[in-house]
Amino acid sequence: MQIRQYDVFLVSLDPVVGREIQKTRPCTVISPNEMNDTISTVIIAPMTTRSRSYPSRVNVYFEGKRGWIVLDQIRAVDRTRLVKKLGGLKNKEIRAVKTVLQEMLVDW
Repeated sequence: MQIRQYDVFLVSLDPVVGREIQKTRPCTVISPNEMNDTISTVIIAPMTTRSRSYPSRVNVYFEGKRGWIVLDQIRAVDRTRLVKKLGGLKNKEIRAVKTVLQEMLVDW
């Protein structure tokens, strides 16, 4: 299965610990293609329809539903957790994800 950055996959996240987002849900692939092509783990950010507007969450419209990409819950998962590909983000949403990741992780 080919996995590309900013693809959206249905991912089995259980088991979880504490306040981690759980169950099988759509997730956005965050890891770069070079990583996705060579190692057996993928960095993902879960998506949810239940949230509030936080600085670490990107508002999206996917599969006819309004929701959020939860960038404060990024995690690495084994590629066997990826159930099926659902689609991908739009360019506007990709730019928003990049902006939030830069604000969260890059210290100028």
